[in-house]
Amino acid sequence: MFTIEHDFDATVITLVDEPAAHRQEDVIVNAFDDCVTLEQLDPRNDTVLTITLSPSQLRDLAAALNLPEGVYRLRPSKG
Repeated sequence: MFTIEHDFDATVITLVDEPAAHRQEDVIVNAFDDCVTLEQLDPRNDTVLTITLSPSQLRDLAAALNLPEGVYRLRPSKG
């Protein structure tokens, strides 16, 4: 399950882990013009961990989800 909200300067997506034996904390994705951040609460020490991705890193991650093992470099789109 997930939610999508449009704030003034970002689109906020919250990924909710459905109830399961090994349920993880929700992940919050903040999409800004110049980066995307992923946030998740670490319940062991009650802190929020944040990862920041550049637009090119996000593009590479999206592509990698559908590719087999290997080393890749995406070419800039023409047009």
